[in-house]
Amino acid sequence: MNFLRSIAMRIDVRFSDRVGIAQEILAELARRRVNVTAVEVEPPHIYIEAPTLGQDGLRELRSDLLQVSGVLTIERVGMLPGARRSMYLDALLASQADPVFAVDEAGVIVVANGAAVAACGVDEKGVTGTSMQDHIGDPALMAALIDGGYHLPVCEIVMNGEPYMLEAMPLHEAGGNVAGAVMTLHAPSRIGERLNALQNYDAGGFDAILGNSPEMDQLKQRATRMALVDAPLLITGETGTGKELLAHACHLGSSRSGQPFFALNCAALPENLAESELFGYSAGAFTGALRGGKPGLLELADRGTVFLDEIGEMSPYLQAKLLRFLNDGSFRRVGGDREVKVNVRIISATHRALEEMVERGQFRQDLLFRLNVLTLHVPPLRERAGDILPLADFFLRRACAQASRPPMRFSAAASAALLTNPWVGNVRQLQNVVFRAVTMTDGRVIDAGDLELARGTTPTANDATQVATLEQAVADFEKDLLTRLYREFPSSRRLAKRLGTSHSAIANRLRRYGIGNEPGRSD
Repeated sequence: MNFLRSIAMRIDVRFSDRVGIAQEILAELARRRVNVTAVEVEPPHIYIEAPTLGQDGLRELRSDLLQVSGVLTIERVGMLPGARRSMYLDALLASQADPVFAVDEAGVIVVANGAAVAACGVDEKGVTGTSMQDHIGDPALMAALIDGGYHLPVCEIVMNGEPYMLEAMPLHEAGGNVAGAVMTLHAPSRIGERLNALQNYDAGGFDAILGNSPEMDQLKQRATRMALVDAPLLITGETGTGKELLAHACHLGSSRSGQPFFALNCAALPENLAESELFGYSAGAFTGALRGGKPGLLELADRGTVFLDEIGEMSPYLQAKLLRFLNDGSFRRVGGDREVKVNVRIISATHRALEEMVERGQFRQDLLFRLNVLTLHVPPLRERAGDILPLADFFLRRACAQASRPPMRFSAAASAALLTNPWVGNVRQLQNVVFRAVTMTDGRVIDAGDLELARGTTPTANDATQVATLEQAVADFEKDLLTRLYREFPSSRRLAKRLGTSHSAIANRLRRYGIGNEPGRSD
């Protein structure tokens, strides 16, 4: 009860709407000399704030007001609706990380949230009541906004030295006239965070990288350590081995995991388009450019990571521009003269031998030195035979679910064919082969012929009949693999190190298959 007395009295008088009833209610309050500090009329309600009105005074007032024709009830309320809306509006604006301005029809700022005040670089009194033009310094843009009724595409502006994308939403009066607009500014880094959430919402970390062979376990362990080092990382490996998946896992395992991750395939775009995608462009940079320009991936990924796939395909001009960025973190947009500085980690990948490209003059040696601070190599699928069948089974289950097929399995001949295939396209090729087999096979068992492997790699019918068991097929593949690798690593210790397993395991297999028993040879 003492708590109620400490709160200003606010009442809701509900009435049957008729001409003059609000005046009669207020006249009764005046007659009783009730100090009224706020009144809000929203028929069939009139809300009144009377700070000095106590509980006893409310009972007497209720009795008198009920005598007024049309008054139905008098109830106490916690807040006046207008004050409640104002409080929630302030809270809503304060919660917005993006700068938000409300301007009138002439572009004068009426309301600005905290982020907007900070973006202007002045205190709140220096923002409200000033023209938006004073803060963006672009009379032509403000004139176009006002003359166009604040109907303009998203454009770039610079406020207090920082670039923003400006988005305007017109406000209209009841008669349809433009009363102003709500103007929201989006910093490139904030746009990058949203795009990153949309593009990478289902991308996983190292757990999403399939494969538990010794080679892949060793790669994951090495990558986990390198992810924590905030330095450029170069990933090498054949096409289809999952280099981008590894790059994203390294991003998620780094201190930048909460920031954006964007990828650019250097081989998929011509030089001018790749440049504008990576570095962005300024207003009027070329025909068809967006008004006000557009930030590139480096700006969008500020404090995050940019992955440059197929870096070996980058043109000499872009190599030089990327080298300058790696030196000091700054660059210029296409057609721009303003220096932009961001904090971005570069992870690059290639299937080409960059050292040989340097010798041929096709790749800058100084750029290679800057990119190759840390290195990871993703082994091809044929060099990690232990992953082939587990990966195939995984893709088989997923393909059955995607194609709405009942569970299927591989025959022994199909498993042997999978193991003996060279997999030039690596994991991506294996996935495609399995998906195609699921969609084209009528039965629930996939045989070797259903796999549609490349000519010369699928066992013939006679070969398939000669495979007695899956163990035999695995042993044949293992023998062939060890025979080929032994030529390059002619000792059990070197071969064990290459395959990421124990010396004794390799030595036993070499003896079992009679490999390396030439006279005079010793480990």
